[in-house]
Amino acid sequence: MRDEHLALMRNGTWSLVSLPQGRKEIGCKWVFKIKENPNNTVNKYKARLVAKGLHQVAGFDFNEMFSPVMKPTTIRVILSITPARNWVVKQLDVNNAFLNGDLQEVHMQQPYGFQDPNQPTMVCHLHKFLYGLRQTLRA
Repeated sequence: MRDEHLALMRNGTWSLVSLPQGRKEIGCKWVFKIKENPNNTVNKYKARLVAKGLHQVAGFDFNEMFSPVMKPTTIRVILSITPARNWVVKQLDVNNAFLNGDLQEVHMQQPYGFQDPNQPTMVCHLHKFLYGLRQTLRA
């Protein structure tokens, strides 16, 4: 949870603000997953902060939905021209890559376990996407 929270803070995912009048904040929760090796031993424990986007209202909290991911045909085209151009193909895993889009006005409760003791009544004004928002499709 600390690693995920630190990554979100480094990415500038939100800032603490007072909830604007006439707006509602959405909730959030921690989702946990165990990543396993091929031999079923534990590789790592993963925590993800997920917004409770089901409480968002279309036209008020968001206007459109999109998914900033690459299509499989694009990947196939790039891989097919790789040998002709003598390119090197490398695989990498980018933490929180799905969350780098900019976001309009969405307010969320402070994450459980990481509430600011000096500003307990403030809410998170989201600047970047979080999993679970209705603007983002499932990853």
